[in-house]
Amino acid sequence: MSEVRIAAEPRTEFGKGAARRTRRAGKVPAVLYGHGTDPQHISLPGHDLMLALKTPNVLLTIEGLGGGAELALPKDVQRDPVKGFLEHVDLLLVKRGEKVVIDLPVNLVGDVVPGGVVQQELVQVSVEAEATKIPEAVDLSIEGLEVGTQVLAGDLKLPSGVTLQVDAEALVLQIADATASAGATETEAEAAEAAEAAAAASEAEGEAAAE
Repeated sequence: MSEVRIAAEPRTEFGKGAARRTRRAGKVPAVLYGHGTDPQHISLPGHDLMLALKTPNVLLTIEGLGGGAELALPKDVQRDPVKGFLEHVDLLLVKRGEKVVIDLPVNLVGDVVPGGVVQQELVQVSVEAEATKIPEAVDLSIEGLEVGTQVLAGDLKLPSGVTLQVDAEALVLQIADATASAGATETEAEAAEAAEAAAAASEAEGEAAAE
């Protein structure tokens, strides 16, 4: 698991105007909460935080606070919908040895069999793990899986100490027939085109009647 040290500064100004000033200074507004403590409003260096958040479920060691360094996990990351820059981050306080529930991405390994296509239903799964031993992903090998094979959440090979927190019968993915899948896609496209044509014809008839 990746652990990143990052320096924080207390925030005493709040509101949209204060948040904009913080971001203009190259920092990101954040809130640190958990363990029954009062939320701490802080700001973090934008570039360092952006690099750290490239790792899923990165463990942050927050330094520069009055009570000493704190361990935290990103729980809610808000980004600008157009430019993608960080707007705000919620951080959950954790302790070494404590178990937390997080979502891990499902990382597909290997190549699908010729004539097969992967239909993935779950791109991440909820698991419980020690806060300082969170894996970056759950690897799932699709090498050699035959067409028609289904992989359920309970089939995933989780690292030691990590337990599944979703229904074991939940479908993660299936290997479908590529030809049949392509045919179904074409049929759906044809149906959509037919519906659009019928709607256009109906609209034209309505305009003609109005004239």
